[in-house]
Amino acid sequence: MTASPLPIAIIGAGPVGLAAAAHLLRRGERPMVFEAGRAIAQSIRQWGHVRMFTPWRYCTDAAAVALLDAAGWAPPPPDAVPTGAELVADYLEPLAALPAMASAIHLDARVVAVTRRGCDKVRTMGRDALPFVLRIAGPGGALRSVEARAVIDASGTWQTPNPAGADGLPALGEESLAAHIATGIPDVLGAARARHAGRTTAVIGGGHSALNALIDLAALREQAPETRILWIMRKARIEAAFGGEDLDGLPARGALGSRARALVESGGVTVLSPFRIAEIRAGGTHALSVTGEHAGHPASFAADELIVATGFRPDLAMLREVRFTLDPWLECAAGIGPLIDPNLHSCGTVRPHGARELAHAEPGFFIAGMKSYGRAPTFLLATGHEQVRSIAAALVGDAAAAARVELVLPETGVCNTRPAAQAPIAVAAASSCCAPAVAAPPPAASCCGTRQEAAQ
Repeated sequence: MTASPLPIAIIGAGPVGLAAAAHLLRRGERPMVFEAGRAIAQSIRQWGHVRMFTPWRYCTDAAAVALLDAAGWAPPPPDAVPTGAELVADYLEPLAALPAMASAIHLDARVVAVTRRGCDKVRTMGRDALPFVLRIAGPGGALRSVEARAVIDASGTWQTPNPAGADGLPALGEESLAAHIATGIPDVLGAARARHAGRTTAVIGGGHSALNALIDLAALREQAPETRILWIMRKARIEAAFGGEDLDGLPARGALGSRARALVESGGVTVLSPFRIAEIRAGGTHALSVTGEHAGHPASFAADELIVATGFRPDLAMLREVRFTLDPWLECAAGIGPLIDPNLHSCGTVRPHGARELAHAEPGFFIAGMKSYGRAPTFLLATGHEQVRSIAAALVGDAAAAARVELVLPETGVCNTRPAAQAPIAVAAASSCCAPAVAAPPPAASCCGTRQEAAQ
């Protein structure tokens, strides 16, 4: 197919955005990649100290590897598990440096809005024939506009973490006390060591980011024995946080859960679960006093620092003039909501999907990568590569390739958790006048149930 005179715009120069560019180049298209940061993969660099749980064979894209191989790239061992920094240095930076890729990438170029030329989202007549217009903020905030025939938003969700508050809003006081609150997986053994060594840190969240933070804090305590660790979760059943362990199709992910279990069983972490945070105040015996509800009763705990690892959500502000279609509770593409709902699925039980499921009401517009999952935490990088392979095929009119599935994922997560008969782990009572024992948890939802059943 003859390339359009207009480029295809890609928002974000992370692994999925660069993979999209590689697939489009392979098909003779002209991609333009806009990266808000001053370097590619800016978000990954912020968790570069963290080792991933997926080996290299699930971290690279086929079209990107083909470009690298042609340039004499030496691939890493397929079964080795990289850190974020290694993913950038050994794969993404060499990919971005290839001449065809380098000329397509625009750094320090934040997309602040997407629309159609000469009309807002209300107008329908003739809309599909109009090019997209991206408003881009460059160095110093200077604005410019770029036209494109299609747009792939692969900007991710790292910049918009979920708050500590249990109701989806920041807890009262959370924003004003941000100096004592970190999100994601801070480098507690490196750059953030002084904030946590010898102090009390509460890790909030029940996913793998929280497990990483707990394990790093435990390593820090070996160097600074006065370090104290709290683990705050909304889960009624702490065992659910450990995942499949030795039954997990991703061994490194399973090992992470096993290490966290051992840490809890050894008494190295004080667990408060289920705990729902309502307010964070300054002062008291530590820098922060956190109040909320523990097992249905008012309760509180004190800490010097909080690590909020409660997941992420998409920033949709720049898409205000785009006709996109969202799942009502996940804020993902509507077509994949039932496929990725974390009430039902782990990342290994999500069926591979592509352009058809990711389509929106705006023809030529797609959200790919982590942002396509909205608030769901079940994303795997390999899934994003399959998404953009299919999207690239659809954009050049190759319907057969767009519909084809070229990905097999490992089995992992809630469908492979340990048997429920295993003895439950005891949790601590939060500080309150009469903290009760934790109530017996409800049975876990099966991934084979309906979406509505698991959501209740």
